[in-house]
Amino acid sequence: MIIIPAIDLKNGCCVRLEQGLMEKDTVFNDDPGAQAAEWQRQGGEILHIVDLDGAFAGEPKNRSAIESIVKSVTIPTQLGGGIRDIATIEAYLSLGIGRVIIGTAAQRNPAFVKEACAKFPGKIVVGIDAKNGMVAVQGWAEVTGITATELAKQFEGDGVSAIIYTDISRDGMMQGPNIEATKALAEAINIPVIASGGLSSLKDIENLIAIESSGVTGVITGKAIYSGAINLAEAIALTKKRQA
Repeated sequence: MIIIPAIDLKNGCCVRLEQGLMEKDTVFNDDPGAQAAEWQRQGGEILHIVDLDGAFAGEPKNRSAIESIVKSVTIPTQLGGGIRDIATIEAYLSLGIGRVIIGTAAQRNPAFVKEACAKFPGKIVVGIDAKNGMVAVQGWAEVTGITATELAKQFEGDGVSAIIYTDISRDGMMQGPNIEATKALAEAINIPVIASGGLSSLKDIENLIAIESSGVTGVITGKAIYSGAINLAEAIALTKKRQA
């Protein structure tokens, strides 16, 4: 189980949202590069970056902040938000981003995911955000009529490195991740699943470790580590202890 610290970008700052609502944001740091370096210092092995403005606009919006993050760390990074075409993927990979996350475009154009995986092997992750089990897109502003599992199954065999599954109702709310839904998704597909949304305590991490055998390989955490509810170094140490 890998603990993945998150940096969500809005107007060049590190923020966290509640339930994906842009108007319910809290600014935690106005220096994304410094924040990224701090998560690496605390033991972070992968960094999760989201261009929130890009997710809503459908195109990259925080390039300078993203550049500062990449320059500030040596650990791998993964980035999502507004990635809708091959040119954007190429631009981010050339910038030094390790993996890109396709979200809205994965639901609207599954063939794009297949094309991206073929062109950039090992570099493509699909982000599936769900509300009451149904996929939400366009920065979570629009709920579709397809379930998370139905969508994930479309990408089996395409070469997707992982599925990031976010329960929107839990995101930023510190209520614990949706263990049941995450486990069910992981067991329904042969692609590794990364949990996201609601992490609030070391107990939540223990609950996720318990379903690791189902195919849940990591968890993304944002508000919990920013607020101090979880100490990142302690959380990572817990996963290492379980692996020993």
